[in-house]
Amino acid sequence: MSYRSFSEFVAALDQAGELRRIVEPVATELEITAIADREMKSPGGGKALLFEQPTIAGKTSRFPLAINTMGSKRRMAIALKVNDVEDLAQEMQLILKAKPPTNLRQGWELLKQGVNLLHARPKHVSGGACKDVVQILREGESAGLTLADLPVLQCWPKDGGRFVTLPNVHTRDPDTGERNVGMYRMQVYDDRSTGMHWQVHKVGARHGKRYYERGERMPVAVTLGGDPAYTFAATAPLPDGLDEILFAGFCRKKSVELVKCETIDLEVPADVDFVLEGYVQPGELRAEGPFGDHTGYYTPVDDYPVFHLTAITHRKDAIYPATIVGIPPMEDFYMGTASVRVFLPVFRMNFPEIVDLALPAEGVFHNLVFVSIRKQYPWQAYKIMHGLWGMGQMMFSKYIVVVDEDCDVHNTSDVLFRLCANTDPQRDSTFIKSPCDSLDHAPTLPNIGTHMGFDATRKLPGEGYHRGWPELVKMDAETLKRIERLFGS
Repeated sequence: MSYRSFSEFVAALDQAGELRRIVEPVATELEITAIADREMKSPGGGKALLFEQPTIAGKTSRFPLAINTMGSKRRMAIALKVNDVEDLAQEMQLILKAKPPTNLRQGWELLKQGVNLLHARPKHVSGGACKDVVQILREGESAGLTLADLPVLQCWPKDGGRFVTLPNVHTRDPDTGERNVGMYRMQVYDDRSTGMHWQVHKVGARHGKRYYERGERMPVAVTLGGDPAYTFAATAPLPDGLDEILFAGFCRKKSVELVKCETIDLEVPADVDFVLEGYVQPGELRAEGPFGDHTGYYTPVDDYPVFHLTAITHRKDAIYPATIVGIPPMEDFYMGTASVRVFLPVFRMNFPEIVDLALPAEGVFHNLVFVSIRKQYPWQAYKIMHGLWGMGQMMFSKYIVVVDEDCDVHNTSDVLFRLCANTDPQRDSTFIKSPCDSLDHAPTLPNIGTHMGFDATRKLPGEGYHRGWPELVKMDAETLKRIERLFGS
């Protein structure tokens, strides 16, 4: 149920007919993005791409580059080794409630409920393939391998430079010892330093704040590649305090083997392709950006912490993983959709009336949410809106549209029809003040703004509606059956 390496995952995509190999040299400056952007916007997300000869400033990199590896519904299923991501969703609710079993009896009890957590607890090992090659970077000494040797992309023409776009950033709370794995873009400043774009709302930034307050250098490890379950876990909207390494073990049905870093006191998965070890110095900030982001616009230059590299280790057969973001649809749409499907049981656990939930590509994740409910009482739609705004990353949802259970939230045309037909704008909308996504350029001030909710459900008398709600035009079942018998489906 797990991949032993990122190259094994790429081989699985190849065998499934989901991979296109590009053997010609292609520049990491803009050219790979141009090809990948066209592929991602193909029907169904196109194919994964393996660039066998990515070039950096005209020089061929020693590492091939893979992109769009999770950019379709099918490839997401292959990444998680399931027939459909819904299979994982069925198990999701229990992992949020249960701790990893400490003995076989507890494990069997969980297995009876359809969840295999026997392999969720990580294992600690002394070595791994991620240390096939070890390069320690010492100040004042030249090194055979630095950031300059990785095929890091300059994605868009006005980007501030090259950006690591698919990093799993490992940090630890200095007070509690709890670890976090998040994904924060990293602008390469030189061969040994990058920006660390963790926004004020992110757990990595919270960990950093505690190190800054203590006046201590913050250890940070960045992993690239390995089992795609690691990347999925790093991007998933996990409840605060739920360990991403634990969740990755749950997804892959196999313990994540952790190995100690060479130069810092952190542990990382032993089978990843690359490990970038280093630190963030309290109080050190540097201008980062611009960057062509998932909003479809360039995010402006702003000050962010600086990551200093102390070591690079990698597999002998390492493949550099990358993605790009921009005007949707892109690869991140399919990754985000998979997260929504997996975590839908969590929303239903809190709000049993929720039928389905969708984040359409046009909303670039946070901007637009469609949710259908089984409406039972007046103002129930507003309860759902405010409840969702109070759940983790959902606080960034700029617009929430609530519809009835018979509306397909994955059909944007159907939702817009209900929005236009079922609402009186003044009566059926609400504004709130809330934190905003740091990448949202629309608010007057960064990080704070307003959100809007629409109640596009049928109105009840208790909501001040006394006209008698009309019936939706629909052909009767008997006629449809008769036509099907005569003319087929």
